[in-house]
Amino acid sequence: MVVYGMQLPVQSQSTLYAEPWEAAAGPADLLAVARAADDHGFDYLASCDHVAIPRRLAGPMSTVWYDPVATLSFLAAATERVRLLSHVAVVGLRHPLVTAKAYATLDHLSGGRLVLGVGAGHVQEEFEALGVDFARRGAVLDETVDALRAALGPEEYPEHLGERFAFKDLGQLPRPAQERVPLWVGGSSPAAVRRAALKGDGWLPQGDPRDRLGAQIEKLLRLRTEAGIAEPITVGAITEALYVGAPGWEVGRRTLSGRPEELAASLRAYGEMGVHQIQVRFRSRSRTELIDQMAAFGTEVAPHL
Repeated sequence: MVVYGMQLPVQSQSTLYAEPWEAAAGPADLLAVARAADDHGFDYLASCDHVAIPRRLAGPMSTVWYDPVATLSFLAAATERVRLLSHVAVVGLRHPLVTAKAYATLDHLSGGRLVLGVGAGHVQEEFEALGVDFARRGAVLDETVDALRAALGPEEYPEHLGERFAFKDLGQLPRPAQERVPLWVGGSSPAAVRRAALKGDGWLPQGDPRDRLGAQIEKLLRLRTEAGIAEPITVGAITEALYVGAPGWEVGRRTLSGRPEELAASLRAYGEMGVHQIQVRFRSRSRTELIDQMAAFGTEVAPHL
């Protein structure tokens, strides 16, 4: 069984995926989409993370990037079941105790619905403005993940002794509601796949097409086996853009559209190559159309997955 989640609209508006209607949208639209996800069987809602976007990237990336902790906390109070994923938090930009305080509180307030997705980041100016070494961001992330494992664990006084971060005898309450917060590692570079294999509870590939995803999954699992890690790992995939039914408007040649059974048959291929959760995205011209698409997927496509 493949479960399905989605990146929230509105909260990040890169030209790679944002729909025109999102530019004028706001909190009410986020609430409506989150409630629809809760109602229609979505496993998670995801929110991105950037602190500030330099002018040179503002065109393609936009400067609209809601804070993930604030956004997911806002939506936690309006939902009951759907999990809350940071996809992905650039945790190397912040001290692990700061990150742990925010996300532990989110997990506590939401009744244990957090999935902490982490990634290395890619915007150099963002790192420089915050006084973080961009060139060493991979090594910083590796240690940050280890520190977060301790800081998000069950102990009121977590301990970590590392090259960059060290803490003990410092209490943080509330603790997460979950005994172990799932930590999913994002990215598709060799370093990211290795990090996911050795340190993650899940892997969030970033844009791997179908014809390359299978080999990446094989590598991920091989690295994990070679390291002697027996615990299962949640493998993810980002699907093509979707439209349930006949669009009646130009949705782009790479969008999968058609009858629910046809879409399900195509998406089942992800499960066959070892994927456990798919992140879906729907083409839409309005909030209403997006919610209609979510409902159609949940009721007509998902049962066939």
